[in-house]
Amino acid sequence: MKKLLILLSFALTSFSAFTQWYETQGQAYIADGNHESARTIAMENALKRALLVAGASVSSVQQVINGVLTQDQISVRASGTVNSFELIEETYKGNLLTVKIRADIFPQEKQCFSADYRKSVLLTRGNILNREQANVGKIYALDTEVIRKLSDKINKEGYYLDSKLAIKSKSGFSRYNESMQYEKIKNLAMSLSDHTDTQFIMFIEFPDLSLTQRTNSELKFWQKDHLDRHFKINLYIYNGSNGELVLDKQYQNTAPWTFDKREKIDVTSHTFWLSEYGNSIDHTLDMMISDIDENMMCQPTRGKIVKVEGDTVLFNLGENQGVKVGDEFSLLHANNFISDSGKNYSGFNVSPYKVKVISTSKESARAVTQDNNLLGNIQINDIAVRY
Repeated sequence: MKKLLILLSFALTSFSAFTQWYETQGQAYIADGNHESARTIAMENALKRALLVAGASVSSVQQVINGVLTQDQISVRASGTVNSFELIEETYKGNLLTVKIRADIFPQEKQCFSADYRKSVLLTRGNILNREQANVGKIYALDTEVIRKLSDKINKEGYYLDSKLAIKSKSGFSRYNESMQYEKIKNLAMSLSDHTDTQFIMFIEFPDLSLTQRTNSELKFWQKDHLDRHFKINLYIYNGSNGELVLDKQYQNTAPWTFDKREKIDVTSHTFWLSEYGNSIDHTLDMMISDIDENMMCQPTRGKIVKVEGDTVLFNLGENQGVKVGDEFSLLHANNFISDSGKNYSGFNVSPYKVKVISTSKESARAVTQDNNLLGNIQINDIAVRY
């Protein structure tokens, strides 16, 4: 087995903080005994395939010196790019050369194929970190009502997400987050994703619901003091397939608290949401929707395979996510590994098979391979991804 490490560098305006590695194959016929040329073509094909399933659109892979890809110029629509890749295996069968590469790819940030589909996201119950701050007005139910409002806005106003709710009980996220048990958060996200058939998991924290007193000037001593109330919210979104954090953002606002300090407030009422404080929360949620849509637009739309029969797969993306008959998907086999330092990394082996959707329901799609090929080692819990 011949092994070659190639580092690629590209000028970008922005990129994600972590990469995802993809292991895939490429093939080429050996013409006139030219093994080097065939190897280069096969590597280009494999790299293009890795980029496509990661959501990028490649227009060219070129500049070959002595049969070795030493300096690539790759034009990628939007801002996805390759951090590094390596040739890990090459095999010969007659005049057909097959190579296997592993590529570390930065996710894209803007335009991409993934924008064609809505991604499923699970919204969990929020957590008021300092519950004593909710005592004035007895607004403890904000931990569920804000999440309910956010879910409704996502489904009505958002473009790229389809939300589900899990707000009957708390998830334990804040406990893990406070103690920096990030591996447990990863496992929690993956477990919730698996249990609810959702691709992304959202956690919300409310670190500040406190009040401050705004004192009037001495010239207006006959007026009552006014209260301002803070609203701070922490947003976290995790990828359910690998537990990676994909969005972490904080929002803060302050508005007058126009209710009596001893009054118990119904946070589900129109009176609350039409108040200045309720309006400030609503405005904050609108900003969150915009940021979530922009961030999630180019996250790859991945469906989990739930059934395999011969040349046919059933996966958990359907009409609600925008899947249509005739759409084509690539298949990925999950392949995670642990580094020498003990840290878990997630990755995928890209199957050589593509499948075309032949029927859909609200939450699932059935697809078959081209040319009726059997699916080999594809199994339940592998991934179908739009390329």
